[in-house]
Amino acid sequence: MSITTFLKQTRNELHHVVWPSRARTIAYTIIILVVSLVLGYLLNAFDLGFRAALAPFIIK
Repeated sequence: MSITTFLKQTRNELHHVVWPSRARTIAYTIIILVVSLVLGYLLNAFDLGFRAALAPFIIK
């Protein structure tokens, strides 16, 4: 298969894709950002908790 055939087939397939609306894309982006921030804070809290719990056992 030549590169031109590949590109034509790829372009043809992209016409069959159902793209989300702008509003839906923005909503999903906000959801992903909020979930990522919440998970980041939770992981940080667990890390700080484990670090505090294990601090007496760490040899310096």
